[in-house]
Amino acid sequence: MKSFLALSFIAVALMGATSLFSKSTEPETIRLRVDVDRGVLPADSTERAVVKIGLDCLRPSRRELRPPVNLSLVIDRSGSMGGERITRAREAAITAVHALGPDDIISIIAFDTEVETLIPAQRVGRARGLEAAIYGIEARGNTALHGGVAAGAAELRKHIEDGRFVNRVILLSDGLANVGPSSPEELGRLGLSLGKEGISVTTIGLGLGYNEDLMARLAQRSDGNTYFVENSSDLPRIFASELGDVLNVVARRVVIEIDFPEGVKPLNFVGREGSIRGQHAELTLSQLYGGQEKFALVEVEVAPSRAGVERELASARVSYDDAINQRPATLAAQRKVQFSTDRVVVIKSADQQVQADYAVNVLAVAKDKAIALVDSGRKEEAAGLLKTRSAELKKMGAEYSNSAVLASAAAVAPEAERIQRDGLDNARRKSYRAESEQVKAQQSSVSSR
Repeated sequence: MKSFLALSFIAVALMGATSLFSKSTEPETIRLRVDVDRGVLPADSTERAVVKIGLDCLRPSRRELRPPVNLSLVIDRSGSMGGERITRAREAAITAVHALGPDDIISIIAFDTEVETLIPAQRVGRARGLEAAIYGIEARGNTALHGGVAAGAAELRKHIEDGRFVNRVILLSDGLANVGPSSPEELGRLGLSLGKEGISVTTIGLGLGYNEDLMARLAQRSDGNTYFVENSSDLPRIFASELGDVLNVVARRVVIEIDFPEGVKPLNFVGREGSIRGQHAELTLSQLYGGQEKFALVEVEVAPSRAGVERELASARVSYDDAINQRPATLAAQRKVQFSTDRVVVIKSADQQVQADYAVNVLAVAKDKAIALVDSGRKEEAAGLLKTRSAELKKMGAEYSNSAVLASAAAVAPEAERIQRDGLDNARRKSYRAESEQVKAQQSSVSSR
């Protein structure tokens, strides 16, 4: 009898989950989901849960429907870029130009000690001398990185009032910023400012000499992608991958708002930067890409409820500019959960994908903290942090028979041992930083080493 009741309870919970997708009478660009790590929570106790606001972005039915791109290539030509690096950088820039359409806008900036606008912003179909300008880039001087990005943004602003365009800077550098503003904080402020204008900056760090904290902060604050490329021969592939995102934007200026009812306390975002004020949480994204999922995870504390009770856990509203249909759009969805004293019911209600997403983001945040601890000479503490997170996730994975969570927990354990023994060398530190940022941003492409 108990087994029959448990199965019935699960069936009811699943029925309540069948209408999680938002509904719209118009062709969909985005589908909104509100998911939770368990559809049934333990009764009669204060519980922690993970709410996932998922945005499933559909691919345009025809490529010509994509919005036009306003792209600025900002290329480091300082002395350290000599030889094969500058050759591969030129090849990558040519790859990017060839991927654009005639109505897209291109500008090309090169920087060393000085900043030079090689190609002012203009339509690709009307541009002359693009390839000649790129092939003429030669390595010399120091690294005015901040000035290069600022010059690229200035070219984008020439067309930014035309709301059709996707505005993107792609920055390639192999060195430390040593002319003009050069700290991660200063570049982070630049990224934040550009993000508010609708300009995202993708950073590509080449080799082992660049400042990964600076590049990651610039990309993160502007909602761009970030890459670590150790081998310059991979640059054309990385540029092509990045253009795949830029040419597939389906939504811009995305605002996610989440309201929690009384008895559900939002604690923190996991992996993304957002604001929480009382029962309201909010997060902004610059753009969404077709064929990808972007999401936000929020940990919440749920007050005790009796067995058999069903209550609302969260309601979400997403507003954005539909880049395909060229109009503003809004979606809304909510999620309820139930409560049970039957542990089997709770375990069987688990959403394993939400748990897996939570696990990789928890570890990404832990890697960021581990880097900071190693930098301050506390590698034992850094290793201990990773071991603790690994043990916590191993326990979760075992309890809910979640193989993805168990795999994440197992992968970080030897990393902790390595850090405890050796700390983080330059290459591994860069890899850690890039991997962490890619996970938190749900970046589709990975860095090359």
